[in-house]
Amino acid sequence: MMAMIAMLRVELRRLLLRPWPWVLAAAVLGWLGWNLLLGLGEFLKAQAHLATLPAAPGYTDIVAVPLLAQFAEIALLLVPILSMQSLAGERRAGTLPLLLAQGLPAAAIVLGKYLAQLLWLWLLLGLVLLLPLLLAPATHLDYGKLAAAALGIALLLAALLAVGVAASAFTRQPVLAAALALALTLALWAGAAQGRAPQLSGPLLRWLSLPTHLQPMLRGLVATQDLAYFGILVALALGCAVQRLARERAVG
Repeated sequence: MMAMIAMLRVELRRLLLRPWPWVLAAAVLGWLGWNLLLGLGEFLKAQAHLATLPAAPGYTDIVAVPLLAQFAEIALLLVPILSMQSLAGERRAGTLPLLLAQGLPAAAIVLGKYLAQLLWLWLLLGLVLLLPLLLAPATHLDYGKLAAAALGIALLLAALLAVGVAASAFTRQPVLAAALALALTLALWAGAAQGRAPQLSGPLLRWLSLPTHLQPMLRGLVATQDLAYFGILVALALGCAVQRLARERAVG
């Protein structure tokens, strides 16, 4: 436990001191802030029409939750870029054998790096959430639905990062790790097209796809099977990364 905490603190310090994670964060927040203004403008234009509907969607459904959904799509590319250096970068720089030679458990190395990057991603999610919350005093915000959507995005980030760390554990080049993580992520995201081509997907593919378990939370529904799916995906990916480092220690 102490080794994992030490690795977490070192990796978190790296993230906080390096400029490129904050450049990525600024770019994401700038893009989403612009889209928030566009969505708010469309929402205000539709007020007259929405007033005639018996159960009209509100600010949460039209502006806040779609903003989080856009962040989820950005995360498909953002997370592989963030995670590519976690283990592949250490291996390329020659520092990973030093970590293993110091007697640090493989699980401590993997979990320490994973948790540090996850905390950074959740911090970014918190900043994204502030964008729609800034307008909460001037509108009616469904906090329950927004909390469910935020939980879904937080679990999505955890799953994507676990896949990225696993990809980084099996490669030497960070760029290759990012490409592998992106390919795996897009494969897990493949169920997003089921609505357009349901004949191409079966029950197993629908269950394996990330959108199947994310979309209900974006609608405000939190189910045990969806929580279990993200937990299983994180455990499997990190387990693969730990086993890969353990084998590398044994061989080395």
